Amino acid sequence: MSSPDLKQMLAALIATPSVSCTDPALDQSNRGVIDQLAEWLTDLGFACEIMEVLPGKANLIATLGSGPGGLVLAGHTDTVPYDQGKWQHNPFRLTEADGCFFGLGTADMKGFFPIAIEAAREFLDTPLKAPLIILATCDEECSMSGARALVDAGRPAARFAVIGEPTSLKPLRMHKGVMMERIVIEGRSGHSSDPALGANALEAMNSVMNELLAFRGELQAKYRNPAFTVPVPTLNLGCIHGGDNPNRICPRCELQFDLRPLPGMVMDELRQQIRARLAPLAPRHNVSIALDPLFAGTPAMETDASSPLVLAAERLTGHTAGAAAFGTEAPYFRELGMDALIFGPGGIEQAHQPDEFIRLDSIRPTVDVLRGLIREFCL
Repeated sequence: MSSPDLKQMLAALIATPSVSCTDPALDQSNRGVIDQLAEWLTDLGFACEIMEVLPGKANLIATLGSGPGGLVLAGHTDTVPYDQGKWQHNPFRLTEADGCFFGLGTADMKGFFPIAIEAAREFLDTPLKAPLIILATCDEECSMSGARALVDAGRPAARFAVIGEPTSLKPLRMHKGVMMERIVIEGRSGHSSDPALGANALEAMNSVMNELLAFRGELQAKYRNPAFTVPVPTLNLGCIHGGDNPNRICPRCELQFDLRPLPGMVMDELRQQIRARLAPLAPRHNVSIALDPLFAGTPAMETDASSPLVLAAERLTGHTAGAAAFGTEAPYFRELGMDALIFGPGGIEQAHQPDEFIRLDSIRPTVDVLRGLIREFCL
């Protein structure tokens, strides 16, 4: 039986749900996608290893050739949840219309795998001087547990990595980090007629928010990188919950915020600075204040402009490598010692929303660029 073509592969991946979510009711396994990719790649001659990460969650390392160095074509197999009832197309059925492929994960980023496999087909019978690795990870959308597992295992050992996130066919060599943090203030309830009866967590949180906004201003005055569309680090106060009745002193308040640092800013140092600024507020308001990360965070990433991978991608695409505000798995590949680049079909503006799509006319150029990179770094 002949192996499926690119469209058939994409249709099969879109039809295999693999939502990852912090809500356990929505979270799903990615094993269906991993097993399908492993079957196709094994049939093509890749040596496939499935790495169990969590129950129902796995990575795939598929290797063609052997030896040191080599090129990794990497992507995540999970998608975000979808807005039920807001899609004009079935999110789990690949639909071709208006010059586009529609479906959940087409751009972000199941669509990259059939394209990477199509690029690899040209080299199946060619002796490689360095290995070609197609890598698929789990849980990028909520915890980066798949990428972290690779770092913990010290694998794969390659020289270069392309992460196929949607970049509108323009290479990116750097992106901001992502931190999502939670502040919980515990006060004491009491009747609102006498403030002395309690300790108001909402009032304390007002001071906390003012301190965070002041900190944001200081960071933006200190750090700037003109390569980014938003050239400064950002801090967004995202959601707040506290109290239960207007005539009760609020005993508890929780704030969640995100901070997006530039390359060169260290997440643990930022957390230490925030804790130090908030510490004096607790005794002032007679409350406790706790800062905890909602997840470990994704570091900012930068690959040097002189990297052979960056220069090759710029030559093949005709675009100077740029920067992105969104985070990817690239810093984990940097931690493994690889030069990393983000490049893929589709645009980030199509991701995480109803009727996600990639344009058909973006597929062949992506295949051509990946083949050029394989020739450069594996032959």
